[in-house]
Amino acid sequence: MSQRFPHGEEHIDQEMIKVEVNLDDMPGEWLGYVMEKLFDCGANDVFYSSIYMKKNRPGVLLQLLCDRTKLDDIKAVLFSETTTLGIRYFPISVHRLARTFYQVETVWGNVTIKQGIHEGKVVENAPEYEDCRVIAEQNSIPLKEVYKHVWEKILENK
Repeated sequence: MSQRFPHGEEHIDQEMIKVEVNLDDMPGEWLGYVMEKLFDCGANDVFYSSIYMKKNRPGVLLQLLCDRTKLDDIKAVLFSETTTLGIRYFPISVHRLARTFYQVETVWGNVTIKQGIHEGKVVENAPEYEDCRVIAEQNSIPLKEVYKHVWEKILENK
C-alpha cells in the first residue's frame, strides 16, 4: 500500500486505482463540491475534462486516483453526489519520486520548496502554492511576482 513508503523514498505504488465517470446532466456548480468530498474521503488527485457524449451532448469526464483501500468510500461519494449511473475503475501503478522540503527566505517571509528526486538527482523544485498565496495576499502583490522572486532564490541556491 502507498502508506508503507515515506515520501523520502522513490517507489512504484502498485496499489492505486484510477476511477472515472462521465457526467452529462449535472450542474457545473456541483463539481467543486464533489471534488472536495472526494479529497476528504481519500482521493489523491481529482480532475475534470470536457467531453462529448452520445448525441453530441457536452459532458464532463471526472477522473481520480486513489489507494485501492479507499475505493468503496470513493464510489459512495460518486453515487450519492453525482448523477452518474456507472463507475469505471482500473488498477494503475504510480511511480512516486522521493520528496524533500526546504525553505527559501524572501523579502516577505519563508516559502517552502518541494523537491522531487529521481535516482538520487533533483529533477523538480516546486514552491508551495499556499505559502506564496499567503504572501501575495498579506502584501497586496501579484502572486506571479511572489513566484518570480521565489524562483530567483531557488536559482541562487543551485
